[in-house]
Amino acid sequence: MTIARTICVGFLAVIAVGTLLLMLPFATNDGSWNNPLVALFTATSAVCVTGLIVVDTGSYFSFWGQLIILLLIQVGGLGYMTTTTFLILLLGRRFDLRQKLAIQESFDRPFLHGNSQTLIRSIIATTLAFEILGIILMLNVFSQKYGTFKGLWLAIFHSISAWNNAGFSLFSDSLMSLDDSLTINLVIPLLVIFGGIGYQVIMELYIAIVHLVTNKSERLVFSLNFKVVISTTAILLLTGTLVFFIIEYANPDTLGDLDFKSKFLTAWFQSVTTRTAGFNSIDIGEMTFAGLFLTIGLMFIGASPSGTGGGIKTTTLRILTNCTRSVLRGNDEVVMFKREIPVSLILKAVAVVFGSTNMVVLMTFLIYLNEGIFHPSFFESGATSLQVLFEVVSAFATVGLSTGITDKLSAVSQLLIILTMYTGRVGILLFMAAIVGDTRPRVVQYPEETLLVG
Repeated sequence: MTIARTICVGFLAVIAVGTLLLMLPFATNDGSWNNPLVALFTATSAVCVTGLIVVDTGSYFSFWGQLIILLLIQVGGLGYMTTTTFLILLLGRRFDLRQKLAIQESFDRPFLHGNSQTLIRSIIATTLAFEILGIILMLNVFSQKYGTFKGLWLAIFHSISAWNNAGFSLFSDSLMSLDDSLTINLVIPLLVIFGGIGYQVIMELYIAIVHLVTNKSERLVFSLNFKVVISTTAILLLTGTLVFFIIEYANPDTLGDLDFKSKFLTAWFQSVTTRTAGFNSIDIGEMTFAGLFLTIGLMFIGASPSGTGGGIKTTTLRILTNCTRSVLRGNDEVVMFKREIPVSLILKAVAVVFGSTNMVVLMTFLIYLNEGIFHPSFFESGATSLQVLFEVVSAFATVGLSTGITDKLSAVSQLLIILTMYTGRVGILLFMAAIVGDTRPRVVQYPEETLLVG
């Protein structure tokens, strides 16, 4: 059992437990045993913080079923290793070197030299602080419309779902019925953004605020990770908002019938949630062709490292963008914010994009082949290849947006979507490392030779 296999098996164990619990009669509204495939799909989507559903969460599952889904979302958002380590700390036990290495692998950061126990406690505290703040801010909106007790449950569910970038909603239309609420259009995106930028960035922001308040004389230096994540996230959010606004402005089925303020708020909301949250305030199936392609691109990029979202990550995009710029300028090194990027990091970024692209292409091909040959009625009903690609990218990037074909897919295709969600959550490199096993150091140094590229 390598560290990669430990993490992968851990996620599978949580999914298995969630599936068994969601199959029990108390988890459904009608009190009957749940369909195993529905339970498996929902549990995987919750643990992988994706949000794709084959049944309506609010009406199909009972309160206890919804609570199970929420707990699975929380565990999935924190990550298997974080949750396990926190439970070990609660029991008063100490964890060994192997567990510390697993934490380092799951966060992809060299935390081994620091206090891992303090790190885990800080992550849990930060998560709870943001989720409770979201509940407080949204409670009034839901309570006025649905009463105190139901409003409190709706605020709890949607705050945790938003922070963990899960995209699960208890409304059949996601958040389309609340598209005119300024509070929802601000609180949900802010929870999504902070949940997606990662714990390290949040901590640096906190330190910067404390530094500003205390008026310390020494100069505050941000890490390269902070600069790249914040700048890339800001560019993607602003670009996504403007392009969504322009593309869907005259579409009567999305933004066309809204006033100017509502159009801008809705475009902002979709630009944020498209990047792995999965909430929607417009009908995704009615978006224009260009709007769907923009959504696929933003979903594929996803959130940032150590955040609760998926995708190839903002840092990967930025590294490869700067690689291209360096090639065009004839430079042999990649520089970002006056810092040179190591070759090993560039190779990792290339591997992430290559592996992710291959996974998306393979799953899209298999689902298209399965539905086209064995279930031709699927495409005869109006489904398109673009919708299949959209579904696969949404699953791999753990977004949860759908054009409405999830429940129409056959059992085999739904199983392929489940595998895609799982791979996207654990990470394509970690998943492949779990299959391949531990790498062995190379003992032979081969001569260098060039070849034609491009």
